[in-house]
Amino acid sequence: MKYLVAASLLSLAATAAIAATPEELAKSKNCMACHAVATKLVGPAYKDVAAKYKGQKDAEDKLVQKVMKGGSGVWGPVPMPPNQVTDAEAHTLVKWVLSQK
Repeated sequence: MKYLVAASLLSLAATAAIAATPEELAKSKNCMACHAVATKLVGPAYKDVAAKYKGQKDAEDKLVQKVMKGGSGVWGPVPMPPNQVTDAEAHTLVKWVLSQK
């Protein structure tokens, strides 16, 4: 019985994580500590990132790598540290960032 309850709780937790919006994911991963949708904070505004990479076919893959590994020099002197996200989470976040207008 304990195993059934534990399995049910894990299933609910997984469902809740999948149901989260990309913005909620960005908040939970602390992206919003340095970024905002419309204004520059420590890092660039997401709408500015979307504008810079608009029309670039490799933008998603390029930005996923930056989210996962970190990067520097593109938006100023402050480096972005690597983030503790899965590949799927990084793709979700980047697709959301690139959709900002």
